[in-house]
Amino acid sequence: MRVAIITETFLPKVDGIVKVACLLLDHLLKRDIDAMVIAPRYGAADSYRGLPIRSLPSLRLPLYPEARLGFATFSLYRDLAAFQPDVAHLFHPVMTGIPSMAMLKWLGVPTLSSFHLDYSRLARQFKLGPLNLAVTRPLVNALTRTVFNWADCSLAPSKLVQRQMQRLGIREVGLWRRGVDADTFNPGFRSPAMRAEMTRGNPEAIVLLYVGRLSDEKQLTQIRPALAALPNARLVLVGDGPARSDLERYFAGMPVTFMGYLQGERLSRAYASADIFVFPSRLETFGLVVIEAMASGLPVLASRVGGVADMVTEAVNGYTFDSGDTAMMRAGLRNIASNRENMRWMGAQARAYAEKQSWDTVMDELIEVYAALIAESGHPRVAAV
Repeated sequence: MRVAIITETFLPKVDGIVKVACLLLDHLLKRDIDAMVIAPRYGAADSYRGLPIRSLPSLRLPLYPEARLGFATFSLYRDLAAFQPDVAHLFHPVMTGIPSMAMLKWLGVPTLSSFHLDYSRLARQFKLGPLNLAVTRPLVNALTRTVFNWADCSLAPSKLVQRQMQRLGIREVGLWRRGVDADTFNPGFRSPAMRAEMTRGNPEAIVLLYVGRLSDEKQLTQIRPALAALPNARLVLVGDGPARSDLERYFAGMPVTFMGYLQGERLSRAYASADIFVFPSRLETFGLVVIEAMASGLPVLASRVGGVADMVTEAVNGYTFDSGDTAMMRAGLRNIASNRENMRWMGAQARAYAEKQSWDTVMDELIEVYAALIAESGHPRVAAV
């Protein structure tokens, strides 16, 4: 089997989409499946673990400087024809994905599109104004519906997003669940030294942890009332992003630690050395960091977005709240933190759930979808040019 992976973002950028793409590529290598990556040019790398990366000419996106717009060229068509993929997986096709899908259709390659980012809701954070939003959202929704229906198969990361896609008019939406590496994210990485670093020398505090991008849609300012209402609590923010400087000013004088980006074992230790994972985001398609926190033995306090409702069982491994409802957030935090024994019990339940959500199982299910698409495809291939 030969698989073309087309994504709008890739390394060295770090985000949830890139993480899932790399996990997929790792699994394809593990199963001896050949793959090729097509993405906007972010860096100089031309391969990922020996798999070729076809970097496209790109421009920085003005409203979102961390992202780039990739532009397909005729040389990409030649490269696709030469690679001769059996199936193509497009990660939420937009500027890179749409022309790539047209090329793949011409080549007779079956296509699968997976949903990763709600662009119509994301438009809110760009402060376009009511009139522009009234025009932008219907256009984005119409484009999303058209592009996903153009693919031979569409997949959602959670039941909530699956329902949203179906309401949008996307047909026959399947599920591509998310998993976790329960060895990499594990309570065994709990570290007194990391806890002391995270709490600035106050390891006896109740440690609230957030991991992810520091940006407006994550609504991190809404943690402040809950933090202020919980004696002897500290907030640790792991990650970086455009809102960091504003957040540092907003939380000035409060028990908040900014750790920046962490990777590898330091990230595993940070998760395992906290007490409660807090996730107030208003915009997610899944929330991969939530299941990583659960695998690390943390009870979760999260807004009801993305896949949170699929993962969190109320009063068992965490609590959820309506996005923006700070009173519900405070109540959930009190319920978790009021009794340390209860907090540890909930953390154990979170770990027990995560242990059943292996990436191997999830990725093998995806490969089965690839195989079914290939079997159903009877289109002749166009020869390389």
